[in-house]
Amino acid sequence: MKVYFETYGCALNKGDTYSMMSLLRERNHEIVETLEGADVVVINTCAVRMETEEKMKKRIRELSKTGKKLVIAGCLTGAQPGLVSSLSPSSSMIGPQSISDIVKVVESNERVISLDSKTPSILPRVFDGLISVIPIEDGCAGNCNFCITKLARRNLRSYPLRNIVETVKRMISQGAKEIELTGQDTAVYGLDMGGKVTLPDVVKEVASLEGDFMIRVGMMTPEMAMRHLDSILEAWENPKVYKFFHIPVQSGNDKVLREMNRKYTVDEFRAIVKEIRKKFRLVNITTDIIVGHPGEDDSAFEDTLNLMKELRFERIHIAMYSIRPNTRSSMLAQVPGPIKKERLKRAVSLYEELSREVHKEYLGRQMRVLALERGKDDTIIGRTINYIPVILSDAVLGNWYDVKIVDSSFFDLRGEIV
Repeated sequence: MKVYFETYGCALNKGDTYSMMSLLRERNHEIVETLEGADVVVINTCAVRMETEEKMKKRIRELSKTGKKLVIAGCLTGAQPGLVSSLSPSSSMIGPQSISDIVKVVESNERVISLDSKTPSILPRVFDGLISVIPIEDGCAGNCNFCITKLARRNLRSYPLRNIVETVKRMISQGAKEIELTGQDTAVYGLDMGGKVTLPDVVKEVASLEGDFMIRVGMMTPEMAMRHLDSILEAWENPKVYKFFHIPVQSGNDKVLREMNRKYTVDEFRAIVKEIRKKFRLVNITTDIIVGHPGEDDSAFEDTLNLMKELRFERIHIAMYSIRPNTRSSMLAQVPGPIKKERLKRAVSLYEELSREVHKEYLGRQMRVLALERGKDDTIIGRTINYIPVILSDAVLGNWYDVKIVDSSFFDLRGEIV
């Protein structure tokens, strides 16, 4: 059959899509680029925020009217199967921890619902461009009150180290220049296998492979990063590892962190950042912040703004809290909508101001940059050793360049090849 995929959400979802594509290709199904040319449509959904859910609902309704066989996969299916079924009663459904059943679902003449398969999935054997997304684990060890993803990915499952290394070898041989090791919380890797093998072990093993490539490690929660911080910093010393850390703080106020059921304090988060920056002179610490979570008063919000000013993150993903069904935070007293919107506006404005200041510090520097993706207007997007995007002209994908930084914006840098 000819199968078309639409993927929404995080890098882990992208990795799941590549795994499903790999399984289907091994059964001689064809992955097609357009909806019109497909016999089967697979939509891999995201449910992390209310507006994302509304977008998914709209798209599911649209795809249901095409007359093609529809498979609804991903976190919306895992977290709210009843809702998904009501949107498209005849469609097959596959949860994010059941992607190993994709062949059965696509090949069946009947409607199939698979929400929690016991069959382990394979790692991806395909990728697009020069960036290969490799899930190393699925699920988390936390229980955050605002999170719906934990309802979709209920079980912590780490992929065996041997499988990860063999998969990365295959991707490098196929031309991958960036290996993105991803997961719901990469720092919990191995916890379900007795904790004898951890995230730093994975990074060290992958970095020891031959080839010209870089490693980017996905999000890790502060409480889990603290458990292995010394060995994480040691593993990141390898020149093949981007000096990049995605560690979500979510709030700069301890009371709000308790309401969120986050298992660290603001001071503990500060200590993590301090240790990372002490170890690496040039580093990118990216974080997430939720504005307007229940329990956030004016003072707590100011604490978050002050933390942003103090730690001067290289990148911040800022989101306004939105109620997610069947979560504890949805049952707490809510911050009024207009106040949340005003706080979001202030936080984003401050972030843009701070980011412009941080990026201006790169002006005039000469940096080593790896060209990875196509940008707008025939430009190429490269990455510095700390994973800051640099816009280049007249670059060849896959090559390294010595670049002089000549301009900056709040989002990226502009470089001239030396």
